[in-house]
Amino acid sequence: MDTPTNWRKSSFSGSTNECVEIADLADGGRAVRDSKRPDDGFFRFTAGEWSAFISGVKAGEFDQ
Repeated sequence: MDTPTNWRKSSFSGSTNECVEIADLADGGRAVRDSKRPDDGFFRFTAGEWSAFISGVKAGEFDQ
């Protein structure tokens, strides 16, 4: 499994490193890692899983 190289984090994170980073995968999925511990690995999500997650965020499913 290749490690993505195109990591990016939200512009909302400012200058802190306390956020997650995402990377696009060749198959349309996404990889997610902790920006404070990038060498600890990452989670891989399919395009369908990522789409469902984004839809949930937009619908407020994770709001507290």
